[in-house]
Amino acid sequence: MVGKLVPICYGKANGFHMPERPEMTRDSAETVAIQALSFIAEEPERLGRFLALTGIGPESLRDAAREPNFLLGVLDHLATDDVLLREFATRQELEPEVVIRARDLLAGSPPAMP
Repeated sequence: MVGKLVPICYGKANGFHMPERPEMTRDSAETVAIQALSFIAEEPERLGRFLALTGIGPESLRDAAREPNFLLGVLDHLATDDVLLREFATRQELEPEVVIRARDLLAGSPPAMP
């Protein structure tokens, strides 16, 4: 018995259209980063690790948050810890790739290929 064939590629020629990803804007990337910071700050252990790795003291967190690359640093932190990244993405009902796209946009990098 032969099962139903599944297309292996998308395109107009075979009639299968890949859904378009919503465009990532700077505002939406910053929103993801702010949500990530809130997620990190919710748990003292998470926040402590973030502060230790970034060298930011708890007393200077507000000042650091005003720095231009701070939000990029927040997403970099998530991107280096797969478990943390997936936990955050699940909580926000996002694909982890969306977080990485936001990070890439804030870094000025070309978008990562899926």
